[in-house]
Amino acid sequence: MLSRPLGSLVLVVGPSGVGKDTLIGGARQALANDKRFTFVRRIVTRPAALDVEDHDSMDLQAFRENEAAGRFALAWDAHELRYALPISVDTDLALGRVVVANVSRHVVAEACRKYPSCAVILITAEISCRAERLRKRGRENADQITSRLARESAAVPSGIEPIIIDNSGSLAIGVTAFVMALRAIAAQD
Repeated sequence: MLSRPLGSLVLVVGPSGVGKDTLIGGARQALANDKRFTFVRRIVTRPAALDVEDHDSMDLQAFRENEAAGRFALAWDAHELRYALPISVDTDLALGRVVVANVSRHVVAEACRKYPSCAVILITAEISCRAERLRKRGRENADQITSRLARESAAVPSGIEPIIIDNSGSLAIGVTAFVMALRAIAAQD
């Protein structure tokens, strides 16, 4: 019989432009000396833009080979790209750590089935904040941004009760709220 992992997988979700990577980066820095936490880098089939998104890049062929070899804890499609979390997630959970990962809401149900000790943090922000952040990111033109804002919702699968953090204000307030949520999750383990 398999035992329950000792740690918790924290799935950070929210529409584009809410500041998920920024909050994760702030929490990583704030919790750098707290060994209870691991911040996992996603693997994406897109070149990394270090100033915009924190991930490891992999070409599609290598991604498929790694997926077939079982080297990913989770894998999913979003925005015409492939995403994954490395298998090291399983090791960190077995060691009792709180593993924090930016994921698509489309993989939440699968993650919760695979990892019963999941917590979901839903990051939100006012639409005007999101629009400005997407504009500054510079990956899409104005029409593409408008289209993205119109189609993206913050919904998570039914039956999932996320912790909701509004990141419309200052970075310090958002990071503080995020760190407090992570510490509360760690205290439950």
